[in-house]
Amino acid sequence: MNTWTKKNALWLLLYVVLYVIATTVVCVLGSVHAVLFVCYQITAALLVTGVAGKAFDRIKAPGAAVCLGLGMILTFCAIGDANLWHCVPIIVITALAELVRGICRYKAPGDLIASVIMSFSSFGYYGQIWFNRDYTYECAVEEMPAGYAETLMQYSPGWALPAVIIAGIVISVLMYGLTARLFRFENE
Repeated sequence: MNTWTKKNALWLLLYVVLYVIATTVVCVLGSVHAVLFVCYQITAALLVTGVAGKAFDRIKAPGAAVCLGLGMILTFCAIGDANLWHCVPIIVITALAELVRGICRYKAPGDLIASVIMSFSSFGYYGQIWFNRDYTYECAVEEMPAGYAETLMQYSPGWALPAVIIAGIVISVLMYGLTARLFRFENE
């Protein structure tokens, strides 16, 4: 079993940096067009799942998900965006991922499920489209080009949330499988 060693800790640090970079790319893509912001979870599934999966494959012990989640929270603190909408979902999702990995004894099925869960770590950022619409609209009017806010509201009806979540889960599972094959995960 790969546990915490100095070498694995350094590898995990690399995965945390890659995880934060991938999440940042997902955020930036959301600013390109409102459709990409609505489809945030799909983009996160494509870019984030493999990084989490590889981190979990490397560390078969408690704490890997905590490190990824902590990397996100520290990033939010560094950019001055650490608020309850962003941090509470990360904490809950990280705890859930750690719980699943522990229950599954750090084997591939638990790593798969935890990787899918961790792809939702920034749900608090984009979930506000559906749960805090007025605030999201106001922010989009202030921060984005003309017309972005209206387009965002138009492309995010209530039914889009479950559709995006389901698509995000399916794509995360596929990306985990692809990453496992490309990088020859130990338990695959």
